[in-house]
Amino acid sequence: MRVNVVSDVHGNAKDLATAGDGADALICLGDLVLFLDYADHTRGIFPDLFGVRNADLIVELRTARRFDEARDLARRLWAELGADRERAIEAAVRTQYAEMFAAFPTPTYATYGNVDIPALWPEYARPGTTVLDGERTEIGGLVFGFVGGGLQSPMRTPYEIPDEEYAAKVEALGEVDVLCSHIPPDVPELTYDTVPRRFERGSRALLEAIHRTRPRYALFGHVHQPLAPRMRIGATECVNVGHFAATGKPWTLTW
Repeated sequence: MRVNVVSDVHGNAKDLATAGDGADALICLGDLVLFLDYADHTRGIFPDLFGVRNADLIVELRTARRFDEARDLARRLWAELGADRERAIEAAVRTQYAEMFAAFPTPTYATYGNVDIPALWPEYARPGTTVLDGERTEIGGLVFGFVGGGLQSPMRTPYEIPDEEYAAKVEALGEVDVLCSHIPPDVPELTYDTVPRRFERGSRALLEAIHRTRPRYALFGHVHQPLAPRMRIGATECVNVGHFAATGKPWTLTW
């Protein structure tokens, strides 16, 4: 049995279309939407709306952890644009989702990332794509549990939820063979991103579940350039499956 796993697709529909090649199934751990490419500031919803110069500036502010100034800049830009913010973002996200979901092979098992908008997914998930969040499914005799979204942070991305709500989803899974999430467990080596030089938010509930239930694997993404792309915690192999938007290559699990 072979399953290919991707995360942080961020608009890379071209490579997503072949991500399931040679596999019995594809797993996607979220972040289909591209709001802003930190490596190429010409790509994404933000530069499409406000231009590359403003994209350069907001990346500079966020990288310097000047989040209040970044939010002030965004508010000013929206006011100058004179458009309904929610409607403009939703229209752009819908365009990306139509392309992303059309690229999914059958079968695909997917959960949300922190920049996704879960309410829109039912409109685009076609037969053959199973969306799971706080739920489990069997693939090839192994039990896979899925937890979507991220935890609340200064970035204030669309699908960030309180720690208690996230922990409840983790608890609902019970014992699984493969624990799949968008964000990593709360381990410094797994949450530190070496390029912006900051810790992303990891989940203490995921870490506790790994210690308690000892799944074979814990798979996740979210941290694009992790200090440690994989490490073992007890009996569990923890793997950051990679920044698919940049690499175009899935991580493969075989058994």
